[in-house]
Amino acid sequence: METRFLGNSGFKVPVLGFGAGTFGGKGPLFSAWGNTDDAQARRLIDISLEAGLNFFDTADVYSDGASESILGAAIKGRRDQVILSTKTGLRAGDGPNDAGSSRFHLLQAVDEALQRLGTDYIDLLQLHAFDAMTPVEETLSTLDGLVRAGKVRYLGVSNFSGWHLMKSQAIADQRGYSRYVANQTYYSLIGRDYEWELMPLGQDQGVGAVVWSPLGWGRLTGKLRRGQPLPENSRLHDTADFAPPIDEERLYRIIEAMDEVAEQTGKTIPQIALNWLLQRPTVSTVLIGARNEEQLRQNLGAVGWNLSAAQMTKLDAASALTPPYPYYPYWRGQFSERNPTPV
Repeated sequence: METRFLGNSGFKVPVLGFGAGTFGGKGPLFSAWGNTDDAQARRLIDISLEAGLNFFDTADVYSDGASESILGAAIKGRRDQVILSTKTGLRAGDGPNDAGSSRFHLLQAVDEALQRLGTDYIDLLQLHAFDAMTPVEETLSTLDGLVRAGKVRYLGVSNFSGWHLMKSQAIADQRGYSRYVANQTYYSLIGRDYEWELMPLGQDQGVGAVVWSPLGWGRLTGKLRRGQPLPENSRLHDTADFAPPIDEERLYRIIEAMDEVAEQTGKTIPQIALNWLLQRPTVSTVLIGARNEEQLRQNLGAVGWNLSAAQMTKLDAASALTPPYPYYPYWRGQFSERNPTPV
C-alpha cells in the first residue's frame, strides 16, 4: 500500500488507516457504529496488515475505553508492526478534571490509554477538541513533555478551527515545543468545509489531514437513492442526529454523479468516495471503518488505481459549495496575482 508523510514530519503512514470506533459497541452512538469483539478485531487487523494497512486509530471515549482495550488486545505480540493513533480531551468521566487539555488531565489520560492499549508509547496522540479554558501554553508544554519522555511520538489535533490550530503552532514555534503534524478532520464529497480554511493552513504549516468519516457519516455507501426510503439496515436511523447536516438535493446530485463514475470504472460508490479523497491536497491518510470482513475488503479496494482528471472534475462540480465570507473572493480567484486559486 502507498505511504505518505504525516504532514511535515519524517514519519510515513499508509494512505488508508483503520478507524476502531466500531470496537466495543457501548452507548447509543457507538453501538450503532458496530460492536466488534476481541476475536473479530483480531481478524480485521489480520486482513488489514496483509493489505499493508498498519495505521489504527481510536480514542479514549470510544465505548468508554473499550475500543482502546480491544485494539490493544488484538495487536498483542505485534506492537512493532502497527502504528497506534488515539485521541483524548473529550469528557471521559464525571469528575471536574475528566475532560479538556489541562496538564492534570492529559498526563492521566495518556497513562490510562497506554494501559488499555498495552503499550509504552503512542505513535500519534491527538487532542479530540480545542479546550478554550486551558492556556495553550499549558497544553503544549505538557504534550512536549510527553514527547520528550517517549510516551508519545507525534502530535495532532481534531475538530480544531483554523485559529485554534494556528495559535497553537505559533506558540509551539515561539517556545520550542513539538508542533502538531496531523489534523484529524471531517472531510468527504458531501463535507468539503475543510477546504476553505484548514486545507490552506495545512499546506502552509505542514499539517497532514487524517480524514474521518470519509463516506459522509454513512451517506456515501451506495444505499441511499433519490425517491427511496432509508434502508432498514442503515445506521442513519440511529446516528443521523449526531451527523453533520446535509442538503438532500445536493446529496442525491453527488450520488448520481458517482453512479456515472462507477459505471465508467467498475468501482463501488464507497471506493470512488475514498479515491477522490486520496487525490486531494494535504491528505495523509483516510480512515476507513468496517463492521465485518466484507466491508473492510471493499474499502481496501479504493487504492491501487486513480480516478481520471475528467472524473475528478465531475465529482468536484457535483459536490461544489459556495464558501462563506471571507473565503469566497479568494475561492473565485479574484486575487490570483497575489494568491493562487485555492484547491
